[in-house]
Amino acid sequence: MNDSTTATPARVARQPGAIRDLVLYFLRLGALGFGGPVALVGQMERELVDGKKWLGKAEMRDAIAVCQSLPGPLAIQVGIFISYLRGGFWGAWAGGWAFILPNFLIVTAFAAAYVEFGSLSWMNAVFYGVCPAVIALILHSCWRLARLGMEDWLQWALAAAAFAITLAFQTEVAVVFIGAGSVGVLYYGTLFRKAGPTAALAISAGAAPSAASVPMAGGASLPKLLLFFLKAGSLTFGSGLVIVPFLEKGLVQESGWLDGRQFLVAVAIGMLSPGPVVITATFVGYLVAGFSGAAVSTVGIFLPSFMLVLIVAPILIRHRRNPNVQGFVRGAYAAAIGTILGASILLGKIAIGDWLTAAVGLASLGALFGTKKVSNPMLMAATAVIGLLAFPLLQPDWVLVK
Repeated sequence: MNDSTTATPARVARQPGAIRDLVLYFLRLGALGFGGPVALVGQMERELVDGKKWLGKAEMRDAIAVCQSLPGPLAIQVGIFISYLRGGFWGAWAGGWAFILPNFLIVTAFAAAYVEFGSLSWMNAVFYGVCPAVIALILHSCWRLARLGMEDWLQWALAAAAFAITLAFQTEVAVVFIGAGSVGVLYYGTLFRKAGPTAALAISAGAAPSAASVPMAGGASLPKLLLFFLKAGSLTFGSGLVIVPFLEKGLVQESGWLDGRQFLVAVAIGMLSPGPVVITATFVGYLVAGFSGAAVSTVGIFLPSFMLVLIVAPILIRHRRNPNVQGFVRGAYAAAIGTILGASILLGKIAIGDWLTAAVGLASLGALFGTKKVSNPMLMAATAVIGLLAFPLLQPDWVLVK
């Protein structure tokens, strides 16, 4: 498939074995995909655009830009979007939940071990080595995504503005994506040529406001868990790390369901496990209400992503050749690149604190740019071993879990 042709969902859905292929691919990605949302999206771009040829570069660019402009975890939404293009409505549900299932099982097992043994202190050593490699993965994926969709001076200007705003506010700002998309409509579109209402307006209108406090009170019942995580999945923009302050306020400060240490462990598990960071919800649910709580919390955090993508994807596909839609996508995509780069700088200040972590980060970048033989799981395993060996010897002032 090339960039100039786009298979319709109906045609793609009739391909023999499409849903089976989606399930097998996303089960593998969910079990072995490390590095957070940007790294996962970069891996999908590398394997599905360059490798399997399931979609073209323009379709991948559309998926990233639109999903970045919606609330919810980016990697899961891009996976659902791609599954929709490949396998239609039921393909989206099958591929999306296949992506989530391995993370759910792994994190549930971690939660059960934590409840049984009460400590995961070895994670300090693991994260000491792994975190710099995660920053390298983000930077490498950002470079690949920039090559995929950055085309002219305006996109680079929008990316620079998003980068500066991310650093200034120390977080991802939802309105940046909508604003950049609107600039794209004005510059690339036909609004000044008396064009009528476009699907770009429908896309921007579909985006929810940025995260706000969701107070919870009372006991940790399953309906309350479900409601909280449904709101979290519906109201929080950007990558999985953006949801962390929102969850901390609701789970620790307002409801008291977890204490600060338990919440920190939950976030650490979300970062250590493959797949999206928001799988933290599974760990939280298990601590609060056992296996049923884990299942309910997982459904709650991810269900809004399915609904939003399945509403927006048909609109985009139907109108993707409209210049106003293309303008919105190009502007929002540029903002995503700038925001990702800004987030990598902020996270790098946490992950890289001494000569060894700096060396691990640089070596990881060299390995990723220098050879195609280094996979994400291999990199994570190697740097975890470095952390486990070096942490007891160096005894750095780097504590995640006490």
